[in-house]
Formats: sequence, C-alpha cells, structure tokens
Amino acid sequence: MIEIIIVIILAYLLGSIPSALIVGKVGYGIDIREHGSGNLGGTNTFRTLGVKAGLIVTIADILKGTVATALPIIFAADVHPLLVGSFAVVGHVYPIFAKFKGGKAVATSGGVLLFYSPLLFVIMLACFFLCLYLTKYVSLSSMITAVVATLYSLFQGDGALIIVVSILSAFVIFKHRANIKRIANKTEPKIKWL
Repeated sequence: MIEIIIVIILAYLLGSIPSALIVGKVGYGIDIREHGSGNLGGTNTFRTLGVKAGLIVTIADILKGTVATALPIIFAADVHPLLVGSFAVVGHVYPIFAKFKGGKAVATSGGVLLFYSPLLFVIMLACFFLCLYLTKYVSLSSMITAVVATLYSLFQGDGALIIVVSILSAFVIFKHRANIKRIANKTEPKIKWL
C-alpha cells in the first residue's frame, strides 16, 4: 500500500513541474504567465518564446506523463500505470509549484499514453498535425485528437484504457471551453507556420 501512495504522490509532483515557467524564467528572464494566454503549456510557449522554447516545454510536458506512468514498474507497486499517470496530468493542470494554475492537459496526457500505448500516441500525433494543417487551430486540433483517442480506446476493448482516455479527453475539452467560444466567435488565434 505504501508503494502505491508513494508513486501517486511522485506522479503528481512530476506533473506539477512547471516546464513553461522554468524555461521562461531561466532561458528568457520572463514569467510566461504574464504573457500571451497566461497558460503554462506548450502552445503559449510557442507563441510567446518561439519554436525552440515551445519544443523544449512540449517534450518536457510529454515526458512528465511518460515517466509518471512508468513509476509503478520502477517501484514494483501493485497499481495500474494509467491511474498513476493520470495524477501527473492533474499535477500539470493544477501544479503545486505554480499556485495550482498550469496547462491544459494535452501534452502530459499524450505522455501517459506514449508509455501505455505507443501506437495510440503515434495515431494521436498524426491526427493532431493533420487537423492542425487543415484548421490552423491548436485548440481544435487538440480536442479532435482527444475524441479520436477515445474512439480508438473503445475499439481496443481495454477497460482501463477506455476509462482513463475518456476522462482525460473530457478533461482536455473542459480546459478548452474558452477556446471553443473563441472559435465560435472567430477570435481564436490561428497558427501561421503550417
């Protein structure tokens, strides 16, 4: 039981590491929460600090989920990896190290699935970039990818995967509710590099 508690706490703390805040302050001397959307995620980092910083933050946020999901194996804890990985997502969205205001769960959720189902991760990546190419909206691409991931999990028939992916997808869409309004009002920013 103690191993389960330890890995859950570690997963949350891993998820709570504010990659965008660290990269912004250490590399650029700015608090990214005071720029752009104020969000501690890869998209705001790309828009505010550029491609290099955005890639670093996105990869770091993905790896938080991947490492957290691996913790039950590392510590030989009798708990499902997806459950533990989900706590990293909670940490990313509500980070204890950044006043509980973090990102929107996309990259870290992807990292959880990268460990548990690499094929699903590849499908999600392809879906995201295809949608991004067609719509130019990062937020819409993220939400469509979440729906596709849920449909994939249903076809896989893995009960734990279905439950966790459905919850994570709902979480992603919930965190993008302001973006949905901006898309409807045609005020959501579009990317210009693709």
